[in-house]
Order: sequence, then structure tokens, then C-alpha cells
Amino acid sequence: MFLTISTTGSTDRPATDLGYLLHKHPDKAQQFSTAYGTAHVVYPEADAQRCTAALLLEVDAVSLVRRGKSRGGPPDSALGQYVNDRPYAASSLLAVALRSVFGTAMKGECAARPELPGRAMPLRIEVPVLPAHGGAELVSALFRPLGWSVTAEPLPLDETFPEWGESRYVRLVIEGELTLAEALRHLYVLLPVLDDAKHYWVSDDEVDKLLRAGGGWLESHPEQRLIADRYLARRRSLTRTALERLALERLAEADDADAGDIDNAVDEAADTDEKPVPLAVRRREAILAVLRQEQAARVLDLGCGQGQLIAELLKDGRFTEVVGMDVSMRALHEAGRRLHLDRMSERQSARVRLVQGSLAYTDARLKGYDAAVLSEVVEHVDPERLPALAYAVFGAARPRTVVVTTPNAEYNVRWETLPAGQVRHPDHRFEWTREEFGRWASQVAERHGYAVAFHPVGPDDPEVGPPTQLACFTRADAGEGRTGTAGRHGTSGRNHYVRTAEGAA
Repeated sequence: MFLTISTTGSTDRPATDLGYLLHKHPDKAQQFSTAYGTAHVVYPEADAQRCTAALLLEVDAVSLVRRGKSRGGPPDSALGQYVNDRPYAASSLLAVALRSVFGTAMKGECAARPELPGRAMPLRIEVPVLPAHGGAELVSALFRPLGWSVTAEPLPLDETFPEWGESRYVRLVIEGELTLAEALRHLYVLLPVLDDAKHYWVSDDEVDKLLRAGGGWLESHPEQRLIADRYLARRRSLTRTALERLALERLAEADDADAGDIDNAVDEAADTDEKPVPLAVRRREAILAVLRQEQAARVLDLGCGQGQLIAELLKDGRFTEVVGMDVSMRALHEAGRRLHLDRMSERQSARVRLVQGSLAYTDARLKGYDAAVLSEVVEHVDPERLPALAYAVFGAARPRTVVVTTPNAEYNVRWETLPAGQVRHPDHRFEWTREEFGRWASQVAERHGYAVAFHPVGPDDPEVGPPTQLACFTRADAGEGRTGTAGRHGTSGRNHYVRTAEGAA
């Protein structure tokens, strides 16, 4: 089976930069052993104007059978295990070879030229024989939403007898301007999806592989369900897990930056000549004030996104350990970049840790911390999944203090640019009024043995309250002197922000 990757050069970028990105020198023909044969990398052409890298995979069909993992033929046909399309048609075998031979390029790493991986470049990728269960229409439906121009030419069953019609194979050419890492990840996922088969046993770790390679594009792909189902060999439990985690990926896209325009609108309406303070900044300041009041030293930032709150926590030496957790690996990579983890001193880097995980499940890594923060997180979770989140945080992890912030839906009428009945961000599953937030928080506190106090964040409108509402939960068995924040705010008579688990409105 065969695949070529081509690019063209410009005055400031020679086409041979492709060799740096692939970590394969254009002047050398290289070969690599794989579990099912030998992969060869050659460059049919390589100059400043045009460069093409070719990957040829020689598949040992007998090795496939001996390993007991072949899906190349009918399960009851002994001959079908040896006579099949695996040596000739692109499939999961080629996808695995891509990861094995071009793994560093797929991760977007290039030590020799670190500026290259992030650059989009004109790419042309050709796969001469690609099995396409679903035909050329499905090929286009999978690649076009990712920014590719697609040519999927059906191949005849037999060129000598055209009346026999078309086969299930196509000649695929995709062209577009993307980063090489994006292109390789697209191929790694979609080649086995189109083949609709895997040559190896699909286990639980395939979900992680899918989400790593699909990060940044699969969560918004219109054929997401089909891709997950086929990639995971139609194992329903794995597909369900993947789709749940992909839904939570959208949470990483809705961090403070996404709501920046609305946040700023709050303060721009104020009658002041001073530069407005964005609501996102006020929110972080309010969270830090509560954490200091509660004397928290070891803090969890759950749904940390791109690490804005973590950066503020690290500026204060009283926070000795900060753990950021997010379901999105892409968000965690961006957080690491923003925090400059690679350039931190040893002492500073010992204070921070980023971990991947989902709040839909209990996680032993979250136990034993002083405080946990869920800043603008709950509104991104489907209501029926909120009990699972509450148990994972309040029931299983059980930090001494939990800080939750969420939009106040009543305040939305103060934005002229926000149409009536709409939420502030398209990924919000709901937005609570003060009454609704108070009811949920009080029920969670009572069920899990916490007291809860409420604080406004941003200007506290006398009619509709503040733009953001904050709840501070303190564990009932955490000792005296930790819940003194209960009556510090909102004592204007409305009593929206002075509630405890025992006296909820």
C-alpha cells in the first residue's frame, strides 16, 4: 500500500522543509520494521519548488494470520485470511505505519526547526487505492469539513470489463493548506474509518488514541458519531464513552476568552472614565479572595481550560500546589504553553501539574486537596450529568472547600447585544437564575455534607443581581473558622447571597 505527501515552496519557505517536519532526509531512502511488514520512505522529488515524500508499506499477509489479528477476509474462510486486500489497499495497517514512521511529525514537534510545525503549508496527499465503505460521497463528507479539497475517483472492478461496474475502492487526492500534523492526524483516524475494519483487537485504549488524534477537529465534525463508531469497530460501549468525552471537549473551547466580548460589555456600561476591568478578571480575583480566606494551599482547577486561573494562583506563594485538570489534551497543551512550563524553574514547576480527566467520573488523583475550583464549568454540562459531576467532586474527591462560579441568567437583560432568550455562549446547556443556582447548590451541599455561602461577582444590580454568581462550599467536618465568608456580601435585604445548606431559599 502506498501514500504520497507533496508540498510546494515559496520565496521564504523552500518545499524541502517537508523533510524537517517528517524527520526524514530527502537524500536518503529509509526503511522501518513494523509488526506486519516493512515501511519504506523515499522522496521521488525534492527541491525548493516541490517536494514529495512517499510511504510504501510492504505487508506480510502470513504474519497477519500468525498473529491471529487479521480481519482481512470472511471469518469462516481459511483462504480469505491469506487472499485479501491488506497488502494493496490503504487501511488501519497504513494508519499504524503513519504513526510509527511519522510519529514525531504527527505530534507537531520539530527540534531542529521549532517554528515549522505550527505553519500551515500547501499539501497534496494521494492514496492510489483506498477502500471506501460508503463510496466517494462518504469520502468527501469526511474530509471536506476539515478544509480539504477532495477528489475521490471510484475504481472499476476490472478495467477489462467496465460493464462489471465500480468497486468499493477509490483513488483519493486531497489538497489544502493545513499544518502537516493536522493532515497526518486526519489520515490516521479516517483511513480505518473508510475501510470500516481494524486489523487488530480494539480495546479500551483505542478511545484515548481516537481523542488524541481527533483533538481540535473531531469534537465539531458533522460525522462525529460515524467516525467514532467505525474507528472503535462498532463496539457500543467504547463509542458511547468516546462521544461523551467529545461532548466534554467543547467545554475547553468555552473558556474565559470566548466570553470576552460579553464580559467587557458589563464594565463598558459603567459610568467611568477608567479602563474597564473585564468580568473574567473580576471572576478570578473573587476566586482567589475566597481561596485565601479559606486558607487553601493545595488547589485543584477543574476544567482548567487554557490555564488563566492557574497562572494567577502561581503568582501567590501561599498556593503551594496547583493541579489543573481538563478533558481536552489540546487545552492542556495550550495551558502548558501559556504557563511556560518548559522554562519554569525547578522550584516553580514543582508547584504545578496538568492532568487529563473527565468530571463525569470519579478520579482518585483528586483526593486530599484543600480546595477545588469549577469556574464557568457546570453550565457546559448536560443537566442529567450534573449528579455525576457533583458526586465526583463533592462525594469522592471531597476537598475541604469547593468554589463554583456560573453566569446569572437574570443579568442577561442588561446586554442589548444579547437577544432575549439566548444564552451567553452557544455551548451553554443552561444558565441559572439566582434562585435556581441556590437550589442546586443547597441540595448538593446537604447531600454531601457541606455548608454553602454565595457571593456576587461584578456589579451587583439591585434588580437582577450580578453578572456572575459564586458559591463557596465548605465541608461540615473541616473544623471551625473556615466558613466566615457566609455573610460578607449581598446583605442588602434580598438575601440572594446569604444562604447555607440549612437555610436555603
